[in-house]
Amino acid sequence: MVDQPGAGVYPEYWEADVVLRDGGTAHLRPISPEDAEALQAFHTSQSETSIYMRFFSFKPRLSSKELRRFTEVDHKDRVAFVITIGGEIMGVGRYDRLGDPTEAEVAFNISDVQQGRGIGSILLEHLAAAARENGIRRFTAEVLPENRKMLRVFADAGYELARKFDDGVVSVEFNIDPTEKSLAVMESREHRAEARSVRDLLAPSSIAVVGASRRWGAVGHQLLDHILEGGFTGAVYAVNPEAFELAGMKSFARIAEVPGPVQLAIIAVPYEEVPKVVDECGAAGVKGLVVATAGYAEDGEQGLRRQKDLVRRARSYGMRVIGPESLGIVNTNPDVSLNASMAPKLPRRGGLGLFTQSAAIGISVYAAASRRGLGLSSFLSAGNRADVSGNDVMQFWEDDPDTSAVGLYLESIGNPRKFSRLARRLSRSKPVIVAKSDVTGLRLPPGHVVRTTLAPAAALDAMMRQAGVIAVETIEQLMDVAQIVSSQPLPKGPALAVYSNSAALGKVVADNAAPQGLVVDRIVTDVDLDAGMSAARDQMRRSLTQNLSDDAVHAVVAAMVPSRSLTMEVIAGILAECAAEAGKPVVAAFTGVLDASVQLDGLLTPGGASGPSLPCFSSAGTAVAALAAVVRYAKWLDRDQGMVVEPTGCDREGTREHIERLLSSVTGEQLVHLDAGEAAALLSRYGIQVVPSAVFESDDEAVAAAERLGWPVVLKTTDPALRHRLDLGGVRLDIEDADSLRRNIAQMRRVLEPYGSSAIEVQAMVPVGQACTFRAIEDPLLGPVVSFGLAGDAVNLLDDWAHRVPPLYAADLHDFIRTPRASLKLFGYQGLPAVDVAALEDLGARLVRLKDEHPEIALVEFNPVLAGARGVKILAAEVWIGNAAQRTDSARRAMLG
Repeated sequence: MVDQPGAGVYPEYWEADVVLRDGGTAHLRPISPEDAEALQAFHTSQSETSIYMRFFSFKPRLSSKELRRFTEVDHKDRVAFVITIGGEIMGVGRYDRLGDPTEAEVAFNISDVQQGRGIGSILLEHLAAAARENGIRRFTAEVLPENRKMLRVFADAGYELARKFDDGVVSVEFNIDPTEKSLAVMESREHRAEARSVRDLLAPSSIAVVGASRRWGAVGHQLLDHILEGGFTGAVYAVNPEAFELAGMKSFARIAEVPGPVQLAIIAVPYEEVPKVVDECGAAGVKGLVVATAGYAEDGEQGLRRQKDLVRRARSYGMRVIGPESLGIVNTNPDVSLNASMAPKLPRRGGLGLFTQSAAIGISVYAAASRRGLGLSSFLSAGNRADVSGNDVMQFWEDDPDTSAVGLYLESIGNPRKFSRLARRLSRSKPVIVAKSDVTGLRLPPGHVVRTTLAPAAALDAMMRQAGVIAVETIEQLMDVAQIVSSQPLPKGPALAVYSNSAALGKVVADNAAPQGLVVDRIVTDVDLDAGMSAARDQMRRSLTQNLSDDAVHAVVAAMVPSRSLTMEVIAGILAECAAEAGKPVVAAFTGVLDASVQLDGLLTPGGASGPSLPCFSSAGTAVAALAAVVRYAKWLDRDQGMVVEPTGCDREGTREHIERLLSSVTGEQLVHLDAGEAAALLSRYGIQVVPSAVFESDDEAVAAAERLGWPVVLKTTDPALRHRLDLGGVRLDIEDADSLRRNIAQMRRVLEPYGSSAIEVQAMVPVGQACTFRAIEDPLLGPVVSFGLAGDAVNLLDDWAHRVPPLYAADLHDFIRTPRASLKLFGYQGLPAVDVAALEDLGARLVRLKDEHPEIALVEFNPVLAGARGVKILAAEVWIGNAAQRTDSARRAMLG
């Protein structure tokens, strides 16, 4: 957790690397007194027009007094950010709090040579985030009418502007709380910038291989050879100070000697030489780096320091980094034809985009795709993923016309909330397949430097399901699904026709399909494939066409055993042609093939490169499982997700002030437990009501509390382990008068004495209902995680929880309450009355919004919540608050690392 900045305390966590509009990078940080000389240099390099626009008059130099005022800020009432490239200031943005403590005046100055790169909008986002943190809610600015660029920055930010013209100056005012429009604008700018940065890496106009080598088998030798053999369409340069000629081309000692501009540098030198090479690349104007060199974060603390220095050094020049320890990149578009990887040849062109992390996994994924004949659009191995991540590549794939489906193998996740947002958007147009292990997010592989999660393992899986991701566990499962979505149309429903030349096999496949959520409409086993080649071919085609043309059939699984009349290739050709004609997915499983040389798992194109393809499997069970995953994705895609649920009556600003007051004397990572009254007061600001209770010392206090709360009442111990245990004497129900209350108090104290617990509270009796529980935490990796289950053994012993990560759409909220296996008890199970599920959904929505908007709330637990036929009642609420760690998905653009 991070302390809030105080006056004069440098807020280091405000520093950020950012991606500019054109895909380059820059560093943003708070200004400091040491910047005086650099600020003066920035000022004197500006044109007279720019100076006049900023200061409303021309001043060739800033005075000593002005330099002190501009660089000596308190980071609270006066905040200033600078954006630097190569250590030089390229833009300055600042705010000064006005007489109204909730209002500040904002001003900007952008370098003449850097205008048009989106620096002003990035400065505004970060200033607004800092201002909100310091209790400011409104910005004002005075702008000369002719300063159209700055007026455009304000107008395009997505805020509601109020303008007025007075005395030759345009005055602008706007509320800086994030709005749906301002967040959409930020996400759109972020998307364009990050997509552009990856596009420039995957489709460079020129490449230099630094560390190219004559030695066969050396990394530099292979990379240069593969780029040339792959037919890269741009200029290629070899850089090696010890060689005059490499691969039949002139070699250069340093990148500065290369005669033409270099957009992408492939670095394959020992790690001790990398810093010098990065500096030389930055000085030469290189836009991006692929670092194949190992010896970084996977090599302990010293390697981690080298990795951080690599990224910091590259970004200071505006360069992005793939790696280190990257396997390389591939782009099969014939206009690029780039194989800057360790793979010996450019893969077949296709619609699948692949992203991997560590080099070893990258090799495995690449080999699996190649072995199955899957065509790729692009491939990126991020290695240690110090900079360019799966999130960046998804931004690129969303706009890439060559990519129709994407696959990612994730060993760790740096920014899951952003991943969820991007994956949900990308999944609306292209299938997103993610392979991850059971410990992804829980443990880090060597070389990965991100946070880990404390949330239940199922929370990450739930987040992916919300986003429409097709989640799998292994590389092979990723390829199983990929070969279907990259070659077949999506099924329009779950109805399946099982097609086989074996009745026994067809029955087995059908039995396997039902538990996967598929509906077996028919089993077709009446085709005689041993009736002679011509007759068998015609009969199979007629049967397939007839079944595929039926609207009741959405997909076909063809499970075939070897035939004497038709070869596997002929059968595959018929299946592929019929599928293409019908516009429905068909998958094939060829079982019983004894010839080990026959490749059974993969994408077959029986009619040649221009013909339709067929996904084939050696196991019918594997085929069914892969198709079922695609059916679930198609169902998610076809479902109306609704809007983000935002219940009314939620006092966000009042809650923020309430929490700030409670935390005013709290420092560091200390957590504060709110007493019942304070917790109820805080929750009520979001329309969450807790049934009141009262702790007492004497019997007379208990009677007085019961009179105040209303009879009948309940007695409960305050011991968290016993307060819900009627069987252990921790609860006594339906006490109707004072005499009965006194007797029950005495009996309860005797029963609880062996447990060492004597504190008791009294609470009004509420109508009976189904006991449920809600829990919400602030996780260091996932951010807010909200959980729901049915109280008691379901969650305590069986771990029967539903987990969700905000924001929740209407469909997410609907599924949230219905996901626990025990949720059947909410809908009239075994004759019990159904509960008010709408009220449970409303409570869940309010808790989700509360937790999403206030990360200072570290933990909330409602246990039990009694759900009755009309409404729900919260009988106990636990709330813990603390200084929130800065979320990586806040309303400002920033790169990790």
